[in-house]
Amino acid sequence: MITTDDIKALSTRFEALKKHLNLERLTEQFKDQELKTHDPEFWNDPKKAEGILKEVKAKKYWVEACAFLDTEISDVDVLYEFHKAGDASEDEVMSQYNKVVEKFEEVEFKNMLSAEEDSLNAVLQITAGAGGTESCDWASMLMRMYIMWGEKSGYKVKELNLQDGDVAGIKTCTLEISGDHAFGYLKGENGVHRLVRVSPFNAQGKRMTSFVSVYVYPLVDDSIEIVVNPSDISWDTFRSSGAGGQNVNKVETGVRLRHAPSGIVIENTESRSQLQNRENAMRLLKSQLYELELRKRREKQNEIEAGKMKIEWGSQIRSYVLDDRRVKDHRTNHTVNNPDQVLDGDLGSFLKAFLMEYGKGAAVTS
Repeated sequence: MITTDDIKALSTRFEALKKHLNLERLTEQFKDQELKTHDPEFWNDPKKAEGILKEVKAKKYWVEACAFLDTEISDVDVLYEFHKAGDASEDEVMSQYNKVVEKFEEVEFKNMLSAEEDSLNAVLQITAGAGGTESCDWASMLMRMYIMWGEKSGYKVKELNLQDGDVAGIKTCTLEISGDHAFGYLKGENGVHRLVRVSPFNAQGKRMTSFVSVYVYPLVDDSIEIVVNPSDISWDTFRSSGAGGQNVNKVETGVRLRHAPSGIVIENTESRSQLQNRENAMRLLKSQLYELELRKRREKQNEIEAGKMKIEWGSQIRSYVLDDRRVKDHRTNHTVNNPDQVLDGDLGSFLKAFLMEYGKGAAVTS
């Protein structure tokens, strides 16, 4: 059974949240922006209007969440007094208390997804490491895992580019994952994923270790302007491979974009139209340039926040050990003893553990 100290702790926690959000100012901004949406001339500038609507939606969540917590905490206090007077059961008090705690956890987790880029869609690149067929097979397993996670989470998953392995699996693939806070949830997946298993491709049945790199970056939308100098880019075309009919293999619809200043290379085979693939490649280039800019902004923050681990490209972030029935994240030490479940897309506990430990200040760099 809870005590008066537990109720006081809820109130203290709520006051800290209001201070963190600067709730009074946030509420005023929300009301002012919401009024603007009713202006007859609001949609004269669609781009600006969409940006304001996005801000209104975000602020509305925090205002309504705080109003809910304020009411529910008061109800806990009242129910507790009723219980002491014999007019409410212990179960009723605990049910109300647990409801408030659950909402607090939701709000605090949501706060981990409040960086400016977190609300954007995500682009996820998977690249097989050294190890030939075994590594290519591991890359295809990871591709399936992320597709299943996306579908189970209600996201739209689209394949932008894929190169098959010489024997099995894939050498590389690029997926676009669209939906609310897709990048925010996936930003902690950047790095190297390690698989340990008895390889089906080894005649001696030896235990083998494979590595695959995953790179996640936010997909820029129309509200973000990235200027690219045409003289900085060059193009190649090639024949696409895979399903799609005769046109896929006979016409050079695949495109390869090179951006000289950054060294970024983008390949896109998403469409049968070379023009469409060029547009898609430019969009992906702008997204990576945006991610590079975000990384620069956060370098000093990462140096200051010594208590938080800086994630570097090439670092081993998670091990999937099939023989031992164990998947372990090396940053949070979060472990799941059911690899099949994880590889079937149940990544939620890993994503949450990363976000809750490193928070919105954890810059995921590559």
